[in-house]
Amino acid sequence: MSDRDLSSTPLVATGLFAGLSDEDIAQIGAIGAPAMFEPDQAVFETGDAGDGMYVVLSGEARVDVGGRFHILKAGDFFGEMALIAPEKRMATVRAVGDLETLRIPAEGFRTFILEHPTVALAMMKALVVRLREVEQRIDAWMA
Repeated sequence: MSDRDLSSTPLVATGLFAGLSDEDIAQIGAIGAPAMFEPDQAVFETGDAGDGMYVVLSGEARVDVGGRFHILKAGDFFGEMALIAPEKRMATVRAVGDLETLRIPAEGFRTFILEHPTVALAMMKALVVRLREVEQRIDAWMA
């Protein structure tokens, strides 16, 4: 990443990376690269290749999953499924205003995770929490 100190960014507070050591956070940051988006610019669209995830550093992103929308703010993450199963994207994500993210490419992250099993366990926990949140949203939409 750039010269930005990751210890002061939302990356350390995200559910996906919460509880990791400063060293792990620094190494994940080194894998990633900043990605900036202008208002209403697509980060990715449904059907695009899943080749990495994003952490919102500043600004907001709007996620559209099948006509259901929600807003992500600093510290939130999206596209995380691409780190494990690089399938086509199932959502469209657009910048609400100016959006600064950390893009973590799947390929580099897979190499890192094989060398850091504690990070893999922390991610699995966070992904289970995310899955439960999605299930609750679906239940609420269907009610």
